[in-house]
Amino acid sequence: MVGNRLMMPSSIPRAIATLDESESPPQLGTLAGAGVPGGTGSFGEKNPVLNGLGTSTTAIPLLAEPVRARPVRVSHISEGDLIHRVQPEYPPLARQARIQGVVMLRAVISPEGRIENLQVLSGHPLLVPSAIVAVKQWRYRPYILNNQPVEVETQITVNFTLGGG
Repeated sequence: MVGNRLMMPSSIPRAIATLDESESPPQLGTLAGAGVPGGTGSFGEKNPVLNGLGTSTTAIPLLAEPVRARPVRVSHISEGDLIHRVQPEYPPLARQARIQGVVMLRAVISPEGRIENLQVLSGHPLLVPSAIVAVKQWRYRPYILNNQPVEVETQITVNFTLGGG
């Protein structure tokens, strides 16, 4: 793996390596007094982690602002929920080079139906900017959950195809 991509190995081994595991790990009884440097408690205690926490009764203050929930993940938003679509302009250089393809984007649709946090998942570098400019202008009907509009995360596919022969 390189990043998030599966890459072909540079060479394939001819034989399978064997591991020598003849030495067994030490037994727990032989580790008296051992522990992790900087750890809490001592190794011989029944519950070293809880005992290392102490007996403090200091209250933990609540956060002043509630933590914002992640957007609801939606595998796809139906085309009927798209109320304003701007077609991307085919980049002239891509048209001259006869480049076609699909640009995959990930976006958050706000409770108001606007595109936010647009990220490129894949696509030809000459086609991506045009797809981004167009999709940023798209508007969706708000996604309703428990009678409240919520933000949703979705994937958007923009197809670039050349017409004619």
